[in-house]
Amino acid sequence: MEAEAASPAILVMGLGGIGGTVAGYLLEQGLSVTAVSTNDRIREAVDRSGFLLSGEGETRVVRGPVVAAPPPGERFDYVLLSTQPPQVEEAAESARASLAEDGRMVVFQNGLCEERVARIIGAKRVIGAVIAWGASMVGPGIYERTSAGGFTLGRLEGSPDEKLRHLALMLESLGPVDLTENLRGARWSKLAINCAISSLGTIGGDRLGALIVHRFVRRLTLEIMTEVVEIARAENVRLEKVSGTLDLDWIALSEADRKSAGSPSLLSKHTLLLAVGARYRRLRSSMLSAIERGRTPAVDFLNGEVVTRGQRLAIPTPMNERVVETIHAIARGELRSSMELLRRLYDETRST
Repeated sequence: MEAEAASPAILVMGLGGIGGTVAGYLLEQGLSVTAVSTNDRIREAVDRSGFLLSGEGETRVVRGPVVAAPPPGERFDYVLLSTQPPQVEEAAESARASLAEDGRMVVFQNGLCEERVARIIGAKRVIGAVIAWGASMVGPGIYERTSAGGFTLGRLEGSPDEKLRHLALMLESLGPVDLTENLRGARWSKLAINCAISSLGTIGGDRLGALIVHRFVRRLTLEIMTEVVEIARAENVRLEKVSGTLDLDWIALSEADRKSAGSPSLLSKHTLLLAVGARYRRLRSSMLSAIERGRTPAVDFLNGEVVTRGQRLAIPTPMNERVVETIHAIARGELRSSMELLRRLYDETRST
């Protein structure tokens, strides 16, 4: 009789909304999961009461080990990086010695963080996980699933392999998993969405559903996404549909869209954004949560990445530039997130 294969050892780095939810769901499967959080309050809450998972009409408690740093001497088959983007390189360095020789680091962060992690451990050991669902940590160790959805997984270098497929099976408890050979295209498409939705949610200070019903917010969304798509095209990125439906090549504003407020194409794009807003209406910006906790927002890894690449390519990105400036001003306490601030951004950028 063949011996049963050992359960893979998993290390989760970061217990914010995504990391805590992923850790809880994997622990529910009986998998070997160790969670790392540098936040004393989160560790104490999970030690005391477990991971409290809510959403999808139920609430349950899952228990598992949580520590302040990767356990010395232990090796893990998968290291799941789920910190905010500004901490991704620090987390990868911290867990580098804990990764098994044939292990993989999995990048859950928004932005283009796979390239940063590859410089630390090598491109062949990096897996990108593009997330199409939302979760928030509403209190230390308390996790709320805010929208349904799944993952798109791909390797930074190479085609899907057995390690990638095994990871896909484990993550299916959270939602459907698609494998891609075009991780770059999937990641840039998600970047376009995050540059708009997460950033405008930070400036507006509310959940997506409350913001996207306003026509001027949808127009800002389209303008920000369009700049991201233009940079992606200049970098020869073949964009992938997000969740199989949201076509970023199509949603980018055309010249006709810019000239006519009532063109059929533009009306269709507004209608699609309303549908997306309804589906993800409870989604709250993780950047806004970071600012509220006194942490650095990830805007330089999202809109800032677009601005930097646009400067290198000599392609103007005025909308994304203004977003970066505004969010940094909010983080410094010079401005307050509000619908009024979002409206001011719209009014002041009409000349662009």
